[in-house]
Amino acid sequence: MDTEEVQEDMMEEVEDDNTVEQNGDPEKLECDFTAYAIFHEGNTGAPCLSFDVLQDGLGDNRNCDTPVTCYFVAGTQAARAHVNSVILMKMSNLKRIKPEDDDDDDDDDDENEENEEKAIVNSATLKHNGCVNRLRSTTINNVPLAASWSELGQVHIWDLSRLLDGVNEGNRAVQEFDNQPLFTFKGHTSEGFAVDWAPAMPGTLATGDCNKNIHIWKPVEGGSWSVDSRPYTSHTDSVEDIQWSPNEPHVFASCSVDKSIRVWDARAKPSKACQLTTENAHESDVNVIHWNRNEPFIVSGGDDGRVKVWDLRTFQSGNAVAEFKYHNAPVTTVEWHPNDASVLASGSEDNQILQWDLAVERDQDAMENNEEDEEVPQQLLFVHKGQKEVKELHWHPQVPGLLMSTAHSGFNIFKTISC
Repeated sequence: MDTEEVQEDMMEEVEDDNTVEQNGDPEKLECDFTAYAIFHEGNTGAPCLSFDVLQDGLGDNRNCDTPVTCYFVAGTQAARAHVNSVILMKMSNLKRIKPEDDDDDDDDDDENEENEEKAIVNSATLKHNGCVNRLRSTTINNVPLAASWSELGQVHIWDLSRLLDGVNEGNRAVQEFDNQPLFTFKGHTSEGFAVDWAPAMPGTLATGDCNKNIHIWKPVEGGSWSVDSRPYTSHTDSVEDIQWSPNEPHVFASCSVDKSIRVWDARAKPSKACQLTTENAHESDVNVIHWNRNEPFIVSGGDDGRVKVWDLRTFQSGNAVAEFKYHNAPVTTVEWHPNDASVLASGSEDNQILQWDLAVERDQDAMENNEEDEEVPQQLLFVHKGQKEVKELHWHPQVPGLLMSTAHSGFNIFKTISC
């Protein structure tokens, strides 16, 4: 990876013309800044198609009235396997967008103001063998860790402590480290994408591969892991995503190319662990799922472009409690808002990120008068465009409403005025 590219191209303020290209077409999309409280964009040279937000010690429920600082870790997908990296980034001085009538007319101060408004990025990298298919982070005993799925069929666990210290030193240059993984599992029979840490059981991990196998990892003394060699094999095709229950230990969900979503109890033997199943959750591949922290709901996204919400109390009926068809390409990422149980976001290869609010009631008067616009669901809260082939998004768990997303064209960090 070209570290100079990282240093030069990382998070920058959006251009003054307020436009972004869409699908490489010459036509531009105008960005209405009045709809955003914060908006920054940038890239890391080689695309990072998976990332995770790092919890920090700066406090919870932070608002955007003062400049925001956040940390995240990402993995690259470079053209050559041996030049890939895990990158830890600290982004600071993320400021609110100024209303147009607040602009200072004094031209002498323009340059100083521009410098003061720029985001500050500090980054540190370590070498990763093979493209990073997916990456998830956690913190155990105050030690930041990341699990990465390599295209070479191995899953690594990394200690990010040195990288975190590096970005906190204030050196704006990209710092490179040669850390070796804390642990590597080579027992999967193919590469994969599914990986998740269990929030209710620190250190416990689940990984799923393209050969339909799921393995459970448990931490052991000495900073290592024991991985059960007996895979969970109820899926009949590639396991695309895994999500542990945020509240109930030992319970996790998975989705697959076989169109199903399954809920498992890790205390049971692998042959008996699958407890709940919806066989045809989507019309084709189920790509992603996410578990609501506050309600017994799971949201899913599929190749059919649909976003569906499932109530676990009626899960085996096969009937979703909500279904949205506004994306016009495969849905690649979904996630519930960490604080508002009715709000979620979805992203797609159609270059859109959508925010939804399930608490919005359908307009009964419009329905009775046949005036409802069927093409725009009532629950659609916001449409964000400008990134090409959106791959992953995450709400910041400590800055309510702040969304981070990655795509082939780079990263966006934004907060809308409505969320």
